[in-house]
Amino acid sequence: MWNLSGFSDEIAADFEEQCSHIRGLGMSYLEFRSAWDTNVLALSDDQLATVKQTLQRHQLTVSCIGSPVGKSSIEGDFEPVLEQMRTAARIAGELGTRYIRIFSFYLPEGADPANYRTEVIRRLSALAQIAETHGLVLLHENEVGIYGDIPQRCHDLVTSVDSPHLRLTWDPANFVHSGVAPFDDGYALLRPFVEYLQIKDAVAATGAVVAAGRGDAQVAQTIRALHFDGFDGFFSLEPHLGRSTGFGGFSGPELFSDAWGAFTSLVTKEGIDIS
Repeated sequence: MWNLSGFSDEIAADFEEQCSHIRGLGMSYLEFRSAWDTNVLALSDDQLATVKQTLQRHQLTVSCIGSPVGKSSIEGDFEPVLEQMRTAARIAGELGTRYIRIFSFYLPEGADPANYRTEVIRRLSALAQIAETHGLVLLHENEVGIYGDIPQRCHDLVTSVDSPHLRLTWDPANFVHSGVAPFDDGYALLRPFVEYLQIKDAVAATGAVVAAGRGDAQVAQTIRALHFDGFDGFFSLEPHLGRSTGFGGFSGPELFSDAWGAFTSLVTKEGIDIS
């Protein structure tokens, strides 16, 4: 049985609306990135209390904190990032999830990634140490323009940090945007470290983000292989079908439902149970 989650702030800004729609689709999990147009790490104590009450009322569980940790310049001050990580760890504990999404820092445009490798690994090692202290697992996302944007550098990160508290979340659309055929170029290399997947697709020729199975991100091949391998983890809908920004995306209720239908249809065709 696989577990289906989703970035609920792609549905609406209001957290009550997010939860209501997620439950209406029969889902039991959500990935928490923002509520009331406020990032999860910037929510007040009162807002977090409301989040917990709303989750309980709708019988929903947080699969992952969709944090922006590491989604900043590698040349910037690291101390604020460490503070973000500490905040994310505290909130993960409050909301009952063991996963926090992170990134491996934007590089200067045109820069050779090799010139920043040592510093990136130093920083991710420090973040992983915080996660270890709190009994959490960091999920590195292959965002376009960061150090770990292609399979080879994702592999370099997770093997160099060499901690069970740093694993990978697989974003196939982002791989397409980085010029990668996700399954062909990355699956065998990264599969041992993948604990989580973010579900969106993309058309290589145009860069357009589309629902799963409608682009070039090889989503069907990937889920087929994961099923064969005995994968047991989360798939999180992140459709980006309406608009996309540097710190998230938005689809609205109708397009989010379309993304849900596209992915669950693919899974059903493969004879896989998902909840």
